[in-house]
Amino acid sequence: MANILVVDDEMGIRELLSEILGDEGHAIQLAENAQQAREARAQGTPDLVLLDIWMPDTDGVTLLKEWQRDGLLTMPVIMMSGHATIDTAVEATRIGALNFLEKPIALQKLLKAVQQGLTRAQEVVRAPVAPVRPMMAPIQEEVVASVGMYAAQVAPPMPTRMGGVAASNESPVGINLSFDLPLREARDAFERMYFEHHLGREGGSMTRVAEKTGLERTHLYRKLKQLGVEPGKLAKKNV
Repeated sequence: MANILVVDDEMGIRELLSEILGDEGHAIQLAENAQQAREARAQGTPDLVLLDIWMPDTDGVTLLKEWQRDGLLTMPVIMMSGHATIDTAVEATRIGALNFLEKPIALQKLLKAVQQGLTRAQEVVRAPVAPVRPMMAPIQEEVVASVGMYAAQVAPPMPTRMGGVAASNESPVGINLSFDLPLREARDAFERMYFEHHLGREGGSMTRVAEKTGLERTHLYRKLKQLGVEPGKLAKKNV
């Protein structure tokens, strides 16, 4: 059993990760912002930290820099984000993050990353004199590939001069988002259209949508509920 600190400003994400990792036998500590994460770290060193990049008070990369500067980055840290750029992910790994997970997080990727992190922590304990950053550097190529693939899959089509959306065989649904919206609202709006698109294409089949989006069914149900998307109504529209 490991002590894992989950830092994320979204209650749904914290609860989901706590439930999944708790079922794996780990002890979970939750923090909804950077200040709570600082307090948790001050109480003792967790075996692993899952750290969200975008948070309202202090972003995850800045917090990672603080821990590195103050000599507190003595545990593996896995960064999480639904809209991070490749540059941000690479910067985090250069500072000392072990890995990066894009949201929504697929169950198998989560468990694999956590296992890798805990294995790395055990290696550091057995060889405490080994430098931390060189050990984590090889992970950067995997992180770049992961973020790049995610961006290619979910990035919205480029807008045309008329304010519409460029045609795409992969995404026939038109996307019209205002860049004046707060980031969280814009992200939720895009995710809502993303899932409605896949539900429409799959006739409301949660199994096929879960496979298409790379989500576990439980996570998918919770995500749709959070976004206010009703699969049943979308299925009827496409009958």
